[in-house]
Amino acid sequence: MAERAKDRARRGPDLLNLFFGALALGMSAAAFTGEVPSLAGFDPRWLLAAGAALVGLLLLVGSLRGRSRS
Repeated sequence: MAERAKDRARRGPDLLNLFFGALALGMSAAAFTGEVPSLAGFDPRWLLAAGAALVGLLLLVGSLRGRSRS
């Protein structure tokens, strides 16, 4: 039982909540200033490229971390 509480304490931030929190912060800033950015020149392929770069970075960081031995 003590091991489970110890593992829960080590967990990092919830990335899904962090993403939606940052999105909500951006939306509220846009509503407060009254300026909504134009997405007319936005190319959605950049989302795919950014996602691939993020996954690659996460895999690299994950491979560099040492494995804990219990």
